[in-house]
Amino acid sequence: MINRLTLLHDLQKLLVKLQDDLRSRCAERPEVEAPLRAQYDAARAVKRTAEAYEEWREAQFTQAAVAWILSCVFIRFLEDNGLLGNLAYLSGPGERLALARDQHTLYFRQHPTQSDREYLYHVFHQVRGLPGLASLFHDTHNPVWRLGLSGDGAQLLLEFWQKLNAEAGQDAAHAPLLHDFTDPRLFSLSAPQRGGEGRGEVGADSLSEDPTRFLGDLYQDLSEDAKKRFALLQTPIFIEEFILDRTLTPAIETFGYQNVRMIDPTCGSGHFALGGFHRLFALHQRHHPAVEVRALAQRALDQVFGVDLNPFAVAIARFRLLLAALHVCDIRRLADAPAFEVHIATGDSLLHGNPPGWEYRRQDFLGGHDALEDTLKYYYETEDSEIVRRFLSQSYHAVVGNPPYITVKDKALNEAYRQRFASCHRQYSLAVPFMELFFALALKGDGKGQESAGFVGLI
Repeated sequence: MINRLTLLHDLQKLLVKLQDDLRSRCAERPEVEAPLRAQYDAARAVKRTAEAYEEWREAQFTQAAVAWILSCVFIRFLEDNGLLGNLAYLSGPGERLALARDQHTLYFRQHPTQSDREYLYHVFHQVRGLPGLASLFHDTHNPVWRLGLSGDGAQLLLEFWQKLNAEAGQDAAHAPLLHDFTDPRLFSLSAPQRGGEGRGEVGADSLSEDPTRFLGDLYQDLSEDAKKRFALLQTPIFIEEFILDRTLTPAIETFGYQNVRMIDPTCGSGHFALGGFHRLFALHQRHHPAVEVRALAQRALDQVFGVDLNPFAVAIARFRLLLAALHVCDIRRLADAPAFEVHIATGDSLLHGNPPGWEYRRQDFLGGHDALEDTLKYYYETEDSEIVRRFLSQSYHAVVGNPPYITVKDKALNEAYRQRFASCHRQYSLAVPFMELFFALALKGDGKGQESAGFVGLI
């Protein structure tokens, strides 16, 4: 089982080395940096950012380095828990380490002039062909494809996963891996059960011991710069339960479990989305015991939406929801799984979309300002622009989340939010426009008690 603190500590040190590697490669290879510069110039030209290039580029180095690490973490988790069957590409306990090394040797027999960067790209290509993994390794939205490590940097990353625990008291030939992701809880726990009409009544034996929760720790603490930039903060389970009890539960009681749609516009690593999925799946299963469980899992996934600005937070949320769907269906190999569709997307919730009735709300309650259409002239490559616009242009029965309570340092973004949200005034916190957005996304009632409104809950 993984030691979370040791993993985090070791990955923090590795992250610094990978950032240095990316920085050096751009300095030595102008053709590697050229797309970055072009992306920055395009964003600045339309006032998507006002940061200095050097500061903006550092954020891209961090984003890419984290993406390389997380992409490998996902694969390592799948390898160690048997979800890739007998395949092993990076490492694994017992015989899997030897299998991974054999794969590596075979690849270089066929491609003797290439480096470990190309090998890792090969692994990503192989894995993304499995059901549910295409979005995690998408060749446009995953930053690994945009900023590649050097061969030496990729070798450093690969060797990290194959390190043995020399302090385990065994000889080198039989020493266990330093970082083993095997977690018997992944399939030994029953799916979280929910009492009443969607009310959470599950204890520490399931949710608090979610084997994927360590990914949220990585999301929050891996990079101190990213933590400050995105105001990263995991939502405690008791708060997630408290808010869902007062939003999703009454929404289910009001509109029916089969009709409810919920969204978290600040989804982070997916705590609210995961909680919503488990509640809705339990209700579908209770009311339709004869329906195939995979169909019920997809029905529940189709009712849960999330958006986040941070691409590695979105990757984690997608991965966690995929594993939750596999768990409730007792699917133990990805090759046996359907292509579950997960509705989590990358983008700036404050800049995309135009919720139904938003213009009316602004004119009626917020001083007569017209709502702006979603007329962004530039989208970052990591953004799922069309999907995010669609998610944020429809109404929801429950809107939940933990918005960032920080001020915006980028002058261009600060002004863009002011133009789009009438509630932004003077030195505002991001909680201000998000408060407006949460209510804009909620279903509107008729004010007469004939048509009910949606429910909103946020920290």
